[in-house]
Amino acid sequence: MSLTAFGLPMWICLAYLFVLGSVVGSFLNVCIYRIPTKERFWESLYAVVYPKSRCPRCRNSIPPWANVPILGWLMLRGRCYDCKGRISPRYPLIEFGNGALWALVYWVEVPAGFGASIIDSAAHGPFGPIGDPASWWLSPAALIHWRYFYHMILIEALVVASFIDLDLWIIPDGCTLPAMAVGFVGAGAVGQIYLTPVWHQNTRFARELQYWLDRSYPGVSDWIFLKESLPDWIGQWPHLHGLAVSLAGFLIAGGVVWLVRIIGHWALGREAMGFGDVVLMAMVGSFLGWQAGVVIFFMAPMFALLVVAATFIFRRQRELPFGPYLSLATLSVILFWKQVWTNVEPIFGSGPLLILSATIMMISFAVVMRTVRLVFEFFGIAPDDDDPPNDWSSGDHLFHYSGETVDPHQGRWRNHEWPGSDASLGRSQLETWRHGPPGLK
Repeated sequence: MSLTAFGLPMWICLAYLFVLGSVVGSFLNVCIYRIPTKERFWESLYAVVYPKSRCPRCRNSIPPWANVPILGWLMLRGRCYDCKGRISPRYPLIEFGNGALWALVYWVEVPAGFGASIIDSAAHGPFGPIGDPASWWLSPAALIHWRYFYHMILIEALVVASFIDLDLWIIPDGCTLPAMAVGFVGAGAVGQIYLTPVWHQNTRFARELQYWLDRSYPGVSDWIFLKESLPDWIGQWPHLHGLAVSLAGFLIAGGVVWLVRIIGHWALGREAMGFGDVVLMAMVGSFLGWQAGVVIFFMAPMFALLVVAATFIFRRQRELPFGPYLSLATLSVILFWKQVWTNVEPIFGSGPLLILSATIMMISFAVVMRTVRLVFEFFGIAPDDDDPPNDWSSGDHLFHYSGETVDPHQGRWRNHEWPGSDASLGRSQLETWRHGPPGLK
């Protein structure tokens, strides 16, 4: 039988999920706009639900029928119902795109058709869980849907983080920490929604290493290598193992980015990655495990290079927000996990050699980055973190602003009606970070 929900045809499931995803997308628009407006964590979460949605220009509440995803914007023709101010088309595009994401991930992860099996899912690897037919809530059909909604929570958090990072170059804790908590709780509660176990060894590779190691150090390999591909305790303690997968992903995926951040700052003398990227990768690892987290970290620069190469002619900027590319890499790994794991499994199954290889790679990375820094200094090339000269002092800002606050009948502006008042005080970037760019919902 089909593994789709209640055995329904796939097209019905996809249509329903598209509608559901577009509704959730409307909520994501609120999160993208409101979370960065508050600096404190709990205040940013409270701002998501209060106050009700309203026009940023006329401050009037939005009619309920105008909040219908996609259709509401079309019926309003992209204008506010009261003041006729323009509403950005990004809102319906995010709603539409999010609905498409819900349908796409379901179509890839949930096998359909007669005789479908959980191993046919794109999110299932050779060591993935297969479910328990005797348990209604952990049967193959139930398990595959648990995993689908588990992944969608991660993807929705990544959507919010990516758009905020594109707008403001920050990733607030309000869009990562709540999802991270769901990652831990879901992994421990269900126990069988992981992509691959927390540890495994390629038995053929292990036997070859054991042969050469035993020739020099007999008996040492018995406690280094596993006799089977997986440790025995994985099957005995499924919930504990699920939590171990999440915890290891949190520590290693986040730790790799943190280590690169530290090495980059030491070697280049400037910030290589923001701390928001560290938390974002820790969140991804708490959902997908440490192996997928490491793969995502190395895939993300490929997406960044493609985008930079495509836009270099129009936008020649040296720095770019890295969160969206980590998100693209995460989505790619979820959609193509079966193919990805086939290619990287020999690396992650190499046992103790994996730790040695990772250590050598990090040392090599530090040496290369430091060499680049020394070469730049030798040729007199200024580092990127040198602050540009600023001839416009804070006193100049205040003097200029004071001349713009007189009576408008004298040809000047009055009080704070001048739209450049924030800029004259040197706080326009702070206001943009707190309240978002002008014109957003």
